[in-house]
Amino acid sequence: MDPQENPQQQMRSPPRLPQQSPPQSQAQSQSQSHSLSHAQLQSPSPSPSPSNPGSDLYSFLLFLICLGSLLVAMSSSGTNITNMISILHQVPEGHVGVYWRGGALLKEITDPGFHLKMPVITHFEPIQVTLQTDKVKDIPCGTKGGVMISFEKVEVVNRLRKDYVYETLLNYGVTYDKTWIYDKIHHEINQFCSGHTLQQVYIDMFDQIDDKMKDALQGDCTRYAPGVEILSVRVTKPTIPPSIKRNFEEMEEERTKVAFLLLIC
Repeated sequence: MDPQENPQQQMRSPPRLPQQSPPQSQAQSQSQSHSLSHAQLQSPSPSPSPSNPGSDLYSFLLFLICLGSLLVAMSSSGTNITNMISILHQVPEGHVGVYWRGGALLKEITDPGFHLKMPVITHFEPIQVTLQTDKVKDIPCGTKGGVMISFEKVEVVNRLRKDYVYETLLNYGVTYDKTWIYDKIHHEINQFCSGHTLQQVYIDMFDQIDDKMKDALQGDCTRYAPGVEILSVRVTKPTIPPSIKRNFEEMEEERTKVAFLLLIC
């Protein structure tokens, strides 16, 4: 072989390129993406944890218990529910507004008109500071001789001074008149009856009972509740047993006859 021919053959043979993997077709890539998306759809998604019905029932029962306790507390204390939840309130003429917060009496006192307060937390009451008449009815008592009589009605005209409202309510509450008028009248009437006979209570000293009751009430109020003024007391004629009443009427007729005969003579 001619050594010169080898380089020509070498020049005519093309160089060999490195083998490459055939490119994937577009259809194959799309099929792979569809298979992935299908697999993602089929994979189970995390479901939300179901709510516990027992917890919801417990919360509802707790709310009912709290609401019931609040209503019972307000009703047992005599509190008006509308007064508790209202924000705007009115103090009428002749009264002052007094407030409690959490059961504690506040020193704030408002004049007649419209005012604002915190609902539920603050409680409001109008307190009369003008003349008022308290009527104490059906007061039984026993005389010195042991006869049971009854006063149908005793009227007490009184007034609470404005500058003593806070002190009086702090010591005796809103029903201060029950302590110093209603209960006191019962006590004073029984004291008077037990120290006098029926003749004195029904006839001889009946015209003095009004002043004696007024002085007794005002004396204790001045000492223990200086804001309460007793202006007058009116006591009705007591009710006595029918048999004794008939005797008094007969005695009165005899006196009238004797007086008439003395005038004629």
